[in-house]
Amino acid sequence: MKLLLDTDIGSDIDDAICLAYLLAKPECELLGVTTVTGEPEKRAMLASAICNAAGRDVPIFPGAPRPLLIEPRQPLAPQAAALDRWLHATDFATGHAIGFLRDTIRRYPGEVTLLAIGPMTNVALLFALDPEIPQMLKALYMMIGSFGRGKGAGNVRLEWNALNDPHATAIVYNARPPIHRSVGLDVTLQVQMDAAEVRQRFQAPLLRPVLDMAEVWFRAQPLVTFHDPLAAASIFDAQICTYDRGRVDVELASARLAGLTHFTEEAAGPHEVAATVDAERFFQEYFTVTAGGYR
Repeated sequence: MKLLLDTDIGSDIDDAICLAYLLAKPECELLGVTTVTGEPEKRAMLASAICNAAGRDVPIFPGAPRPLLIEPRQPLAPQAAALDRWLHATDFATGHAIGFLRDTIRRYPGEVTLLAIGPMTNVALLFALDPEIPQMLKALYMMIGSFGRGKGAGNVRLEWNALNDPHATAIVYNARPPIHRSVGLDVTLQVQMDAAEVRQRFQAPLLRPVLDMAEVWFRAQPLVTFHDPLAAASIFDAQICTYDRGRVDVELASARLAGLTHFTEEAAGPHEVAATVDAERFFQEYFTVTAGGYR
């Protein structure tokens, strides 16, 4: 599976947890990582630290530091505080993230899955620059939105990635890749782990830098929600999540609600949104891949 990752690693800890999974997954050919939102260079350093711990040389490119139109809500990458304890690259080619994504997808038409787990600024710029790109993907998977599915039915709320760049979110939902799947907040909230269990389970060498970054996150809250790793694992195990098909529309008219995702079921709709999750199956998959087992 050829895969590109677009991430805001360095804010919530789940991005780092997701990257570790992709690096450890034997079936994943990680072609590159692009970072998005405030301090993208520091976010690239964090990605580099995890890649280095995995013994992998993966192309990493800092991307857009700001949303398309609104003021940034996420200007800093707080987990960069853990960087001094881990070997990482410090020199990255700036201004090339969108071109790198475009060139890589065009090099492998119909083969690349794009996994977007941050604000959609880079992806929207990519699709605007080259409108043929969405159809050249194998699939687009995103951790974004809230759709009122599963145990969270009726509990639709603003979700962080969508609201951080609502206009970019709308652009991406207007694109038509062959597979367009979203794993939303209403489903990801069902895969959580408290800080004590994370500290116990994140002892494998690959997960040690992730745990250091998690300690920064735990200063704000002693809980991890596996938003992004769930989206990643669902690419490789089709039985982790089920999906409903329909159409997603993004709220832009109201500044207060900008980024809210509205889902309408349609048998021939262009979008699929996660409806249920097998949490035990997910955790089994994640820790078998990254730490050799889960009990």
